[in-house]
Amino acid sequence: MGILSWLVFGLIAGALARLLTPGHGPRGCIPTMVVGMVGALIGGLIATALGAEDGVTGFNVWSFVVAVGGAVLLLIIYGAIAGRRREEA
Repeated sequence: MGILSWLVFGLIAGALARLLTPGHGPRGCIPTMVVGMVGALIGGLIATALGAEDGVTGFNVWSFVVAVGGAVLLLIIYGAIAGRRREEA
């Protein structure tokens, strides 16, 4: 996939993950895109570690599910860390 494809894929996966994850997370187009792209990386690594032959390989349903799952996991971790910081302050 080209860089433009990764950006669009990340934006769509990040936006869906934001809809599925409650709480306050990074807002805006670019942070959502970054969440989706990093989520795709995390999801791909986890899927590969669990024995899936393909992680994120392009625009297909499996890659989209893996990317959204990784982005949701990333947002949950972000929420836990940000929530802890607010409690300490």
